[in-house]
Amino acid sequence: MDNIAYEVHEKLGILSESPRGWTKELRLVNWNNRGPRYDLREWSPGDRKASRGITLSLGEMRILQEILMETEFPESEGDEGMDEFYGD
Repeated sequence: MDNIAYEVHEKLGILSESPRGWTKELRLVNWNNRGPRYDLREWSPGDRKASRGITLSLGEMRILQEILMETEFPESEGDEGMDEFYGD
């Protein structure tokens, strides 16, 4: 993240953690002084590094929330139920 300025305004939640300690998180982040946006990406322990991710405006986040609320997800806790969607 050289030459990229960022300020974490709020850590909203952790979705998962890898065995190496990286966490996939939803945060409110201001990248390069462009104003806070919702941000979903993986962060290394201590926030020293960040993976590629996505940023969403408040409007995009509201649309995503609507999509998720209308989506019926499989009852399974794991990802094994996704095989039928990918043809495996």
